[in-house]
Amino acid sequence: MIAKQSKRMRLLAGATVALGLCATSALAQEPFRLSSTTFSNDSTLPLSMILNNQVNGVNTCTANGAPGGDQSPQLSWTGTPRGTRSFVVVLYDVTAAFTHWGMYNIAANVNQLPANAGKAGSAYGLEVENDFGLGQQYDGPCPPANVPPDAHQYVFTVYALSTPLVLPSSANFPPNGETLYHALIEAGEQGAILGKASLTGFFSSTPPAS
Repeated sequence: MIAKQSKRMRLLAGATVALGLCATSALAQEPFRLSSTTFSNDSTLPLSMILNNQVNGVNTCTANGAPGGDQSPQLSWTGTPRGTRSFVVVLYDVTAAFTHWGMYNIAANVNQLPANAGKAGSAYGLEVENDFGLGQQYDGPCPPANVPPDAHQYVFTVYALSTPLVLPSSANFPPNGETLYHALIEAGEQGAILGKASLTGFFSSTPPAS
């Protein structure tokens, strides 16, 4: 599974690079940038974003058992490329090759998502089934404790597209990370990805050494 997910991310990255697509779009008046009031780039993610997996009253996703809020962070972007017709936002655990959230067909006139926009049935866009299999929604980090590397790298990426995405799905087989990445790869091959921007955070559930 990890090899498969890593391969699809390499394919997506390759399609983007091959087409000369980067965070600074040639059509944009300013660089396409992603920011958040919830966390800073390259910082430790706050508890509000962490999955709340309770076992005997203890959250297994945090080092001290503290409950997680399991809410997607506030996100905003500037420098939207001209010709953008939709946005896609993805949260991907690079360390574990794991998709925590995918929202697509966010309207072109939207330039931010409030905290907890990734709840099930969100009004901000369509969502894919995350790799937890917990539903079409955001579910936060929960790296396994005492399994090196302890700190996982979580990357939020927003893509600006010149077209909406159509993902294959049915009542029994909703769209998931796999179908979303394939749709993005195809969009990249067709030159429909106008820009992308990312933010990175880190989290570990391993207690510090005493």
